[in-house]
Amino acid sequence: MARVSFTKYHGCENDYLFVDCTRSPLESAPAIARALSHRHRGYGADGIICIYPSSVADFRMEMYNADGSRGKMCGNGIRGFGKMVADRGLTKKDELRIETDAGLKTLTLLRTGGVIDRVSVDMGEPILEGRQIPVAADGRVLDRGLEVAGRVWTVSCVSMGNPHCVTFDADPTDLKLYEIGPTFAHHPFFPEQVNIEFVRVDSPRQLTMRVWERGSGETMACGTGACAAVVVAALTGRAERQAVVKLRGGDLDIDYRSDERVIMTGPTVEVFSATVEVDVRGDRATIRG
Repeated sequence: MARVSFTKYHGCENDYLFVDCTRSPLESAPAIARALSHRHRGYGADGIICIYPSSVADFRMEMYNADGSRGKMCGNGIRGFGKMVADRGLTKKDELRIETDAGLKTLTLLRTGGVIDRVSVDMGEPILEGRQIPVAADGRVLDRGLEVAGRVWTVSCVSMGNPHCVTFDADPTDLKLYEIGPTFAHHPFFPEQVNIEFVRVDSPRQLTMRVWERGSGETMACGTGACAAVVVAALTGRAERQAVVKLRGGDLDIDYRSDERVIMTGPTVEVFSATVEVDVRGDRATIRG
């Protein structure tokens, strides 16, 4: 039996359960992520994020999707990470370096009336080389035709620490995402699956987006996906390098700077805290309290 204490945060309603692992690790994290994240039998989340010490940064972020799979990076999640370590007194800094599976990220904590309500994240440079994203193609994949579910879609691919496929071929507000999302995610063109963003250009400085995330399904927002959408829109001449991305859960400000680094700024909100007993048996976990 494992005793797990966590705090739930959301960024644009992309929600995660954060576990302080600075003193002891979370054993059986994939099984616990599946149990706690379940929307009906658990506490409801897009996954769990563990806070660990780091030898190369202020902290290390370890992330698991709702299905228990390991995620390399989460733009909305890392903002909650920054708020939690500051609010819980684990740091007194307003600028943090966080070690992730996608490399080091720099956070700037922003306050209103002394309360951290927004966080700016230096997401680094986008990866545009196909095999490094990874996709089954060499070179850049920008406005390329890809047959999915019986039609040819114009897609562009980029990694922001995890793989993204961006298309402007469908209005996200009218899309049956639950049907097309899994088909894209499991397409053989994406050897490690993919997050798929369906984007509408409202103006040169405003995009509207819905996202299907590998390991979680449709989420209310995706920070790395918003970054990918602005990168692709800028590189293909559809929008400017600074844009607001409107997601189902809120807005993110994305700045694809001239030095090629992407800066994401958005809200972070604490929801609640809880301590539960979890019975772990092999790769399965059951909430007991």
